Amino acid sequence: MSKRKQRNRQEPHPYLNLVADYISILIGSAIVAIAFNVFLLPNEVASGGVSGISTILKGLFGWTPAFVQWAFNIPLFIAGIILLGKNFGIKTAVGTIFLPFVVYLTANWEPWTLNPLLGAIFGGIGVGTGIGIVFRGQASTGGTDLAAQIITKYTGFTLGTSVALIDGMIVLAAAIVFDIEKGLYALIGLYLTTKTIDLVQVGFGRSKLVYIITNKQVEMRDAIYEEIDRGVTKLTATGGYTETEKPIIMVVVHQTEFTRLKQLVKTVDSSAFVIVSDAAEVLGEGFKRA
Repeated sequence: MSKRKQRNRQEPHPYLNLVADYISILIGSAIVAIAFNVFLLPNEVASGGVSGISTILKGLFGWTPAFVQWAFNIPLFIAGIILLGKNFGIKTAVGTIFLPFVVYLTANWEPWTLNPLLGAIFGGIGVGTGIGIVFRGQASTGGTDLAAQIITKYTGFTLGTSVALIDGMIVLAAAIVFDIEKGLYALIGLYLTTKTIDLVQVGFGRSKLVYIITNKQVEMRDAIYEEIDRGVTKLTATGGYTETEKPIIMVVVHQTEFTRLKQLVKTVDSSAFVIVSDAAEVLGEGFKRA
């Protein structure tokens, strides 16, 4: 008999979910704004987005970054509604307005480093963390994200290509306005931002997706139930050479359980064929809740 237990969890009230989303938007926007003011702006690291544009215009004309960001974000939000024909919602409007507001409030904070490499590294991580939190609140900070969606609709470019095109032009402009070295620092910041967003979205935990091809499927299934306390899915495949059907057992385990699973498979069927891959995110019973 399996040791797995039914989990009767009460779903949170929708109102609480909505409040949590808005808290995520406000906290994430604040983190982006602070990282911009203490890391990126003082080191002239224009790592893409409207914040990058505001950094360049600050260097060229001395314009206040918060006002520049409002001047870009608000019209882009309105254009997004008109041209894309859909409602981006209050959540995105909150992020669009609140982020420059925090940039304005923290404009006089002392830089945390005047080393451009450290500024690019920690600024990129900070911005990525904040944007990732905003995304988890099911919103965005507007800006060039909306511009990319407009370009995608009217040019046929993919969204990824549109984002890369916009950010690439901003980084190139930074290299021209400041110098090549600052442009390279901007690339570092942009790379770290995208990677950190992914990390915040999927979390630090990693799971293993394991396919087991064995002639002892019943024994293997029961052993996994009993010893690892994980459910399995049975698939059917056809051998390329023998043209005979073979059962495949698919199971997802936490990284900490993987060694136990390998030992278990070897014990049950030492001739089993095992394929292992990383699973970036797993939602459902026994893992993260959706």
